[in-house]
Amino acid sequence: MTLYYEQHGQGPDVVLLHGWSFHGGVWADVARALAARYRVTVIDLPGHGRSRDAVLRAFTPETLAESVQRVVPGPAIWIGWSLGGFIALAAAQHTPQTVTKLVLVSATPKYVRSADWPHAMLPSVLAQFAQDIETDYAATFTRFLSLQSAAGEDRDMLRKLRDELFLHGEPAKGALRGGLQLLRDEDRRAVLPGIKVPTLVIHGERDRLVPVGAAQYVADRLPDARLEIIPGAGHAPFLSHPAVFMQKLNEFVQYDKTSERSEQGYIQYDKTSEP
Repeated sequence: MTLYYEQHGQGPDVVLLHGWSFHGGVWADVARALAARYRVTVIDLPGHGRSRDAVLRAFTPETLAESVQRVVPGPAIWIGWSLGGFIALAAAQHTPQTVTKLVLVSATPKYVRSADWPHAMLPSVLAQFAQDIETDYAATFTRFLSLQSAAGEDRDMLRKLRDELFLHGEPAKGALRGGLQLLRDEDRRAVLPGIKVPTLVIHGERDRLVPVGAAQYVADRLPDARLEIIPGAGHAPFLSHPAVFMQKLNEFVQYDKTSERSEQGYIQYDKTSEP
């Protein structure tokens, strides 16, 4: 299996992982900004974008993480948006030596609501998506995109998402089905306390796909996590609020709480020193 990927810049490795039905192009602005200091790898996940013909034996967070590690086998900062957050969590859980830092963007350990988990979408919403993609891909994803934004967010952000979504054609139906099944079945809540990788949890205050309570839950249970909630943002804060998103991301990726200054000369972030 061969994945499509692009690499930009030089320095410590950063991996950018997109969400369900999208491709790496959604990260273009973030990749460009990070490439000033890092070697940034942007991957089209199996069945998506220009990796449409790449087929996995099973569509799970573990197999997806393994496919990424074939491209970037060494230590890296893993940044995962939405479904990409599941993949980054799997890498941090099973191969923590390959994850120097973890950034979870609009991510959750469980996408479907249950009696003990209110911070999620109703099962019927996911089931409807699964039914609709079989008959009308374009209309289904137009509706899906409407859930990506908070009320009042810039329409240009939705236009960017729509343009990126269809830029390289439809994702493979098998990948779409596998991704929806993953979102329906996965529950990573129990593993969170064992993931000791330094983590930034960054989330839109008005996310309609993954309510902000999920981010608060994740940050509370990860041993070394920092939570940043972006006011007014929906499910794609790196597109709707790029300046504040990059500020929070740069603060986290550049700073190391183990020392006062980095090799590049930046003042280090120390969580214990927060007021």
